[in-house]
Amino acid sequence: MNFTNFGRYILLLKSVFRRPEKLKIYLKEIAKQMDYVGVGSLGLIAIISTFIGAVMTLQIAFQLVSDFIPKTIIGSVNRDSSILELSPTISAIVLAGKIGSAISSEIGSMRVTEQIDALEIMGINAPGYLILPKIISGITMVPMLVIISMFLSISGGYIGGSISGAVTPAEYIQGITTDFNPYTITVALVKAFVFGFIITSVPAYEGFYVRGGALEVSQASTRAVVISCISILACDYIVTQLLL
Repeated sequence: MNFTNFGRYILLLKSVFRRPEKLKIYLKEIAKQMDYVGVGSLGLIAIISTFIGAVMTLQIAFQLVSDFIPKTIIGSVNRDSSILELSPTISAIVLAGKIGSAISSEIGSMRVTEQIDALEIMGINAPGYLILPKIISGITMVPMLVIISMFLSISGGYIGGSISGAVTPAEYIQGITTDFNPYTITVALVKAFVFGFIITSVPAYEGFYVRGGALEVSQASTRAVVISCISILACDYIVTQLLL
């Protein structure tokens, strides 16, 4: 059954990336989806990233019990953890819950009310018109949100360390600027690109093939979030294994 679903998912993507009929309509929808995915999620990502950075600094300082290890290492560990893992993965899981459920519910509601059938009768490529703008917005806006999340997470660590006294501002800044490897940002952005694709395409698939009524739409929405989160964690491992 899972192979059947995967096959239908691939075939749906094939329909999604078919050449669009009217590019102008797609551009308007892409701009709308970018606003929803990017600007609409900015506040949530900002709050979560700042607090995660602050908590990480306190936890690293708590575990750093040896007097022989300089406190500057707190900044270095927080920086690398935020860039490589926390910002891309935590942001993606949060967005899967917020955006994924909305996409699945929206397309699923259109399916059960026969709006998708009406589009297909009119000769419109329904998968492309409904799903392609969402996927494009996901693969462009999620990496941008992850970049903002990295900055805020590291800044949150600075604020948390300064307020608690776990590390001085000078030591923290020295830590985040010492031995920085720019390649880690490349890895994080590759993850963000993959996660953005998953967050938008998997819920769209679940919504597009829903059958029944309101109950089935809600079940598809829940299923979409669960499958998206599992896929994000699996791809996180695969990308990390391939690039690091």
